[in-house]
Amino acid sequence: MPRDTGVQVVQADNQQRADYDTLARRSYGQPVGDIARLRPYADIRVAVRSGRVIGGGLNLRIPQYFGGRPVPGVCLAGGCIAPEERGEHLWSLLLDERLRALKDQGAVLATAWTASTGYGRRMGWATPAQVFSWTVPTSELRRSFDDTGFDIDHVTEDHTDPRQRELAARWNGPWFRPDWWPAWQQDTHPGLTHYRFALPGEEPDGLLTLGFEQHPVDGRRLVVHDFWAATAKAAAAMLSFAGRHNSRIPTVMFQRTALPPAPLLQRLHRAGAATATSWHPWMLRILDASKAVHLRGWPRDLELTLPLTLTTRADESSFTLHASGGRAELEPAPGSKPRLVLTEQQFAVWYAGGYRSAASALLDGIQGSTDDVARLVAATCENEPWLSEYF
Repeated sequence: MPRDTGVQVVQADNQQRADYDTLARRSYGQPVGDIARLRPYADIRVAVRSGRVIGGGLNLRIPQYFGGRPVPGVCLAGGCIAPEERGEHLWSLLLDERLRALKDQGAVLATAWTASTGYGRRMGWATPAQVFSWTVPTSELRRSFDDTGFDIDHVTEDHTDPRQRELAARWNGPWFRPDWWPAWQQDTHPGLTHYRFALPGEEPDGLLTLGFEQHPVDGRRLVVHDFWAATAKAAAAMLSFAGRHNSRIPTVMFQRTALPPAPLLQRLHRAGAATATSWHPWMLRILDASKAVHLRGWPRDLELTLPLTLTTRADESSFTLHASGGRAELEPAPGSKPRLVLTEQQFAVWYAGGYRSAASALLDGIQGSTDDVARLVAATCENEPWLSEYF
């Protein structure tokens, strides 16, 4: 291994999984329940020195929607290094080796939630979007929205049905939820309730998942975990329904992954009624740029040819981006003269639709003419970035 031949990163056996669980408890200062819950579905890699587990992480091979198509990826969770081993760059070694193995298994992108955003950027990761949770008085929701004739059905299963996947495909980042999603969420958050909203005789246009939690001031508050709306009317009906809990519950909190990046709460009657809490963002890394472009969805009317240079920590490479008829390719073009220059972080933000204009992309440092940058941004800004799952 680079820098430290005394450390090996391996796929964990049963004993190493148990050691990793114990290490994670010591590292985080509390039990990490998802290590046990996700063990049957995860690739677990551990860093070992002299037979002792000194780090590890969960790797979930789950496709994510980009451009309306599920792209093979890996979601990283539960990463830790033993406190007494920190400061020796072991985290970057562990992360690189985890990703190397998963790329060999077909992953073309990687996603993680992390508070270490600066460290992540230095390793090639990008933050495509800001992340907030929102807290609103239930009475304000009831006052500001109405249900406009929707039928509301309480259902026992969670949202992994075709309608949820159809709505998820309208954004860049949501999981193509695996079959184990409902059981995992119910085990993680006992007592979740699920509702479908539909106009009479029509398919559901809204899917809502709610929970409750203790609050030091309010006693109890409502927590929105899932909020999928096909139309403005469906979104209004769902917000109105949450407001109906006002007789017993003073506030509703939309957890950090719940609300899509749409100005829904700007319709509240009272200015300042909603309060936002900023969270550390999700981070994205493209493991294979050419395959990621090939597998992603693209607008059918997009016609584009742009020479560009992509710079990484290790080197820079020249490509030509071709898009036509709903498909695109990023083809190697050594020696070509680029019209655009992007870092790997800027490429990831662009890939996720994080640039909404040429002005924002240029301000972030993409090099090129305004016209070329505008053409590049237009290729991915049809869908906005939103990672609707927290792991």
